[in-house]
Amino acid sequence: MRKSIVTMLAAGVALSLAACGSTGAPATTPATASTAAAATTPAAAAGNLTIWVDETRIDDFKALGEDFVSASGVALDVVQKPTADIKTDFVAQAPTGEGPDLIVGAHDWTGELVSNGLISPIELGDKGKLADNTVAAFQYDGALYGVPYAVENIALVRNNKIVQDTPDTFDALIEQGKGAGAEFPAIIQVGDGGDAYHMYPIQTSFGAPVFKSNADGSYTNELGMEGAEGEAFATYLKKLADEKVASVSMGGDQAKQAFLDGKSPYMITGPWNTAAFTEAGMDISVLAVPSAGGQPSAPFLGVQGVYLSSKSENGILANQFLDYMATTEAQQKLFDLGGRVPADTSVAEGITDELLAGFAEAGKNGQPMPSIPEMGAVWSHWGNTEVSIINGQAADPVAAWKTMVENIKAGF
Repeated sequence: MRKSIVTMLAAGVALSLAACGSTGAPATTPATASTAAAATTPAAAAGNLTIWVDETRIDDFKALGEDFVSASGVALDVVQKPTADIKTDFVAQAPTGEGPDLIVGAHDWTGELVSNGLISPIELGDKGKLADNTVAAFQYDGALYGVPYAVENIALVRNNKIVQDTPDTFDALIEQGKGAGAEFPAIIQVGDGGDAYHMYPIQTSFGAPVFKSNADGSYTNELGMEGAEGEAFATYLKKLADEKVASVSMGGDQAKQAFLDGKSPYMITGPWNTAAFTEAGMDISVLAVPSAGGQPSAPFLGVQGVYLSSKSENGILANQFLDYMATTEAQQKLFDLGGRVPADTSVAEGITDELLAGFAEAGKNGQPMPSIPEMGAVWSHWGNTEVSIINGQAADPVAAWKTMVENIKAGF
């Protein structure tokens, strides 16, 4: 999601785009005021933008930049940053004025970047066909802070050598797996620290999201897994342990190897593992996780997008690029180049790769990973409680879940 675009803008085109595009930096800031004034002259309109991207997307964004330059003339200098350093460097350099105008990154950076005053809200002229849940991923305190372009989530992977059809409920899936004679009816990785991420599609099917949501899809700080729905999931978690679907001895590596060895017809996992399965000659399908609690299963979504630096002095030009990023044309280009599930629904509908299409379908009901500060108080209590239920340390799953909720809220 991070690459470059080089361009030079004809004054008439630039002014036209600026008039119909949205403004990103707040109008009251000196940077925006000076940009708006300068935009009345051809010289300012033909300015440059700098975007930071990581090494996995540099070529994609450079190619996208060639199209953008043809459409607008705006020059975008793409700077490559190591994946592990890009956010850290941005947090360190943006306040000094040495950072970029735009940065490509994960949606769950939003809370930290907003809290540090490093990114500006944006107003897209048209959200195009971007999926609502991908837009919601960049919503924070009622404002939009990024343009999504790619999505990642987990799903149910089926070994077609063992079973060829999948039931509509997770209970029926377990019974099918047991009838197939496999060592494990299904595999969900847990490990000794727990893995609430991989268990989340099951939990949400009980109507127990980690946090409740606002009307725009952004999260409140009210726990959604408190109460009867979350407690019903806690009870079901013990059943998964009893049925050999969930085990603390089954970490990520062990789960992957067990599935490779044909020990289960099903595994809940992400696209990072499917290449190994196909390279091993396995015939697999990717499907949505069947419901266990009666409601649709909703995996966590990881969404990649483009942010606007609050320190940018090129707010108008930057917003031209952000508006362009929201178009089906740009979304299709990035999908063709990078092969990541797109945020644009019309592009996603055209995916021909069956495995990638399966992940896209499984993510339609997905929920963005929360980026609110309160999430920091959740993970350890959540995972440890699931472990205690799975390994039998918690004699009463409901009581353990209630204690977890109280401990989480005490950390807010």
